[in-house]
Amino acid sequence: MEILSENKCFGGVQGVYSHMSKISACDMTFGLFLPAEADDGPVPVLWYLSGLTCTHANAMDKSAAQGWAAEQGIAIIFPDTSPRGEGVADDEAYDLGQGAGFYVNATQSPWASHFQMWNYIIDELPGLVTKEFAIDPDRQSITGHSMGGHGALTIAMTLQDRFKSVSAFAPIAHPTMSEWGRKQLGAYLGSDESKWVGHDATLLMRDKGFDGPMLIDQGGSDQFLDLLMPEALAHAIAERRQEAVFRLHKGYDHSYFFISSFMEDHIAFHADALYG
Repeated sequence: MEILSENKCFGGVQGVYSHMSKISACDMTFGLFLPAEADDGPVPVLWYLSGLTCTHANAMDKSAAQGWAAEQGIAIIFPDTSPRGEGVADDEAYDLGQGAGFYVNATQSPWASHFQMWNYIIDELPGLVTKEFAIDPDRQSITGHSMGGHGALTIAMTLQDRFKSVSAFAPIAHPTMSEWGRKQLGAYLGSDESKWVGHDATLLMRDKGFDGPMLIDQGGSDQFLDLLMPEALAHAIAERRQEAVFRLHKGYDHSYFFISSFMEDHIAFHADALYG
């Protein structure tokens, strides 16, 4: 692992690190904020999964997360959204290829050799950070935005025993029925739609839900509402009687201005679960 940068931040350290990923078969970069409490021992951690076109840096730089995390004494991990670099497959469209890993393990050419983001997020990166840093593997929560909200919800509902809580900002809520989903799932996983089911938050909510608290924030003026399909997930939550708070905020869009406006709420929400 290589240290790319480490900066003092709200009494803790905001670092950026690079490592050779065996799963992704390329170098991967991630950000990690450690609060001051990490000097005394392992701290709980919140995973933040970013959306289409983002790197590790977008949420790290724009979400205003570190101050609230320092206040609560929790770490935040900002992974990249895909493999990158020479020899890694890409596409001319912004919503496929590099920057658009969609948090799945690709099985189709040319993506399969590098795009193994599901295993990277649930296996390789957690193993690395808990080995190298003062992170408590028994106290983890997860959140994300847009494509990352899709990833956070599907990962949490699949790994029920790992995460104390889950939240999402404007998640891609029903990708098997949306062009933000059908395109990527078809490219990465192939045409057999039965293999897509485990990567659809609405379908997973109908099937199993989440054994813990859930918070979802959606902007009422989000320019991508028709692609996100939040109403499908809201209906599934109500139908299942899932423990959840689903908030629609009038006038807010899909940007980091929206995310930073409600980041304090999300971090406090997760801190309650992590320390509860």
